[in-house]
Amino acid sequence: MLTTTLLHPGILGALGRAGHGSQILIADGNYPFSTGSPHSAEKVFLNLRPGMVNVTDVLEALVESVPLETAFVMVPDDESDQPIFREFRKLLPKKLALTKVTRFAFYDRARSNDTALVIATGEQRIYANLLLTIGVRT
Repeated sequence: MLTTTLLHPGILGALGRAGHGSQILIADGNYPFSTGSPHSAEKVFLNLRPGMVNVTDVLEALVESVPLETAFVMVPDDESDQPIFREFRKLLPKKLALTKVTRFAFYDRARSNDTALVIATGEQRIYANLLLTIGVRT
């Protein structure tokens, strides 16, 4: 019996195959899922309709399921904080800072072969993409 609240079999399977240094992309509804990630990444589509399932819903489940080492967020060219970042900071471990990356640099980073899991959401807020690196279990 699982003790985590994360129950999605596809996500759990992908996390089980990933390890330290693997990346997880939680993407908003505008993200180019097929071209903005490696073909080798497991893709889980939770984007049933706009606004349903949100990035923060997925983040909340992941935070209690895997240790996290880094968190990259996509930002516009002026590198301004986006409203959703406040929610990210509340959900992520206190020691984990958000690292800002502009749009095309974010795409390049997400296309890395280290990206093991891509989770498509129905998030409607812009710049609500989060690229997490799995840390070491202590």
